[in-house]
Amino acid sequence: MRIGELARRTGASERALRYYEEQGLLSPARLPNGYRDYDERCAVTVRRIRILLSAGLGTAAVAEILPCVADDTVVLAGTCPELREGLAAERRRIDAAIGDLTAARDILDSLVGRPLYGPAAPAA
Repeated sequence: MRIGELARRTGASERALRYYEEQGLLSPARLPNGYRDYDERCAVTVRRIRILLSAGLGTAAVAEILPCVADDTVVLAGTCPELREGLAAERRRIDAAIGDLTAARDILDSLVGRPLYGPAAPAA
């Protein structure tokens, strides 16, 4: 299939598909005229890439994870145990960021309806 068809089937833009190829995440065949030729496996790969990116992982991490996928029914199986600690660390980082953002939101919530300069705001 051509790039437009793959984009339609996966929800990824053509630009994103080219980027995935540049990053080594996707390897379509090339036709004699130079056009990319994607097979069904590429569609599965693109869906996995999009899931992993939506989890907050960068393309370098995605490149490490993709070869560890065991079959077409899961995103990541236990075939690469060395990745588990890295993914657990990423989850801890996200949890910490959520905690920081929640604290910031709580501070903003406490300011709603209160003057920023205390009881007597300076004259303008």
